[in-house]
Amino acid sequence: MSRDKLRMGVIGAGGRGTIAANWANSDRAEVVATVDTNPEGHDEFARHAKRDDFKRFGDYRELLKLDDVEAVCVTTPDRFHEEHAVAALRAGKHVYCEKPLAITIDGCDNILRAAADSGRKLMIGFNMRYMNMVRVMKEIVDSGAIGEVKAAWCRHFVGHGGRFYYHDWHAARANGTSLLLQKASHDIDVIHWICGSFTKRVVGLGELSYFGGDKPDDLICPECPERDSCPESESGRAGSISPHERKKVLCAFRREVDVEDNQTIVMQLESGVQACYLQNHFTPDYFRNYTFIGTEGRLENMRAPGEETSVSAGHKLIRVWTRQRGDWKHYANRDYHVKPAEEGGHSGADPRICRDFTEYVLEGKKPATSAAAGRMSVAVGCLGAESMREGGVPKDVPPLDAELVEL
Repeated sequence: MSRDKLRMGVIGAGGRGTIAANWANSDRAEVVATVDTNPEGHDEFARHAKRDDFKRFGDYRELLKLDDVEAVCVTTPDRFHEEHAVAALRAGKHVYCEKPLAITIDGCDNILRAAADSGRKLMIGFNMRYMNMVRVMKEIVDSGAIGEVKAAWCRHFVGHGGRFYYHDWHAARANGTSLLLQKASHDIDVIHWICGSFTKRVVGLGELSYFGGDKPDDLICPECPERDSCPESESGRAGSISPHERKKVLCAFRREVDVEDNQTIVMQLESGVQACYLQNHFTPDYFRNYTFIGTEGRLENMRAPGEETSVSAGHKLIRVWTRQRGDWKHYANRDYHVKPAEEGGHSGADPRICRDFTEYVLEGKKPATSAAAGRMSVAVGCLGAESMREGGVPKDVPPLDAELVEL
C-alpha cells in the first residue's frame, strides 16, 4: 500500500454502518467519505464516530470516483450488497462486506469473481468468529478434547425477533430471501468453521407460524389502534426515534410478511458431520446454544447465572463432557469460564474484525474469515429456504469454482 493509514469509505452509513466508527477512530485507518440515501444516516455515523470531518454522498457512485478512497465498507440492506460490492471492486477498491455476502448464490459468485478479476481484497463481516465464546469453542475442538466431531447443532432463540426482523424490510423475501441468510449465516458459518468443513447437502422445514396477517402494509405501530394491546407493539420505541425511523416501524402482522419465523435445516457436511440449525423468532428469550459431539466427548455453551434474558446469553460458560475411553482423561468433565471481552460491539468482536481488515489490506495478513466461507453460508441458507418451501426436498450445494476457493 502507498500509505500506512488506510483511507476508507462507507456505503450505508446508518444502522450497521456505524461499525466503521472503529476505523474512524483507528491509528491505522480513517473514514474519509460516507454514503447514505438519508441524511440522518450520516448524522448517526457521525455520532458514533464522534467526528464529522468526512465527505457525504447520497449516491455510492460519487464515493467510488474518489481516488483517495482505497477501501469500502458495504453495510447497506442485504439486497444491495451484490451491486455495491461488485461496483467497488471494479472501481479498484478493497471491500469489507457485511454478512450475508449477497441474497443469492449467483450474487455471491459475482462478487467473488469481481474480487478475483480486480486483484483487490474482499472480506466478509463474520464477526462471530471474533467473539470470545466462539473462539474458545474452536480452540477446544481443535485441541482434540472431544475427539473427532461427528455431530453439531445450533438452537437459536431469537427473542425480540419481531423488533429485529418483522417490523421492517427483513420480513419480505424480496429483500433478503430468508432469515436463514440475514440471521443464520453467522451460525451456519460457525458450524462450518469449527467443524472444518462446508455443507454439501441441506434439507429444510419451516413455516410462518406467528407473524404476518391481514394488516395493511403501510400500518406503523404508533398509528395502530391496537398499539396498547398488541404483543408485538413497538409504539413506545417508535415514539423515541426520529420521524424518518418512526415510519420504518411497520406492523409485524401486515400482509406483505412472508419470511418464515420458525424453521429448521439439517446439513450434511463434506466431512461426514451431521449438523442441524433451528431458529425461532417468537420465543420470549434470546439464546444461541451450540452443541458439538465428537468421538470422545460433547461441548456445549451454557447459560450462566444472570444470563437468562440477555442477548449475550451463553457467552460466558462452555461445558465439556468426556466419555469413558480407557485413560485418565475421562475422569472429569470441564467447565470453561469465558473471559469478558474488551469494549466494542458484538461482545468485542467488531473492533477485532475491523482491525483484521486493516491488517489484511495494509500487510496482507490473512483474516480469520474468508469470502469463500461467506458464499458457502449463503448457499446453505438459500437452498435451505428453497427446500423448506418445497416441503423438505433435499438440495445439493453447488461447489465453489476452483479459482475462487482461496478468496
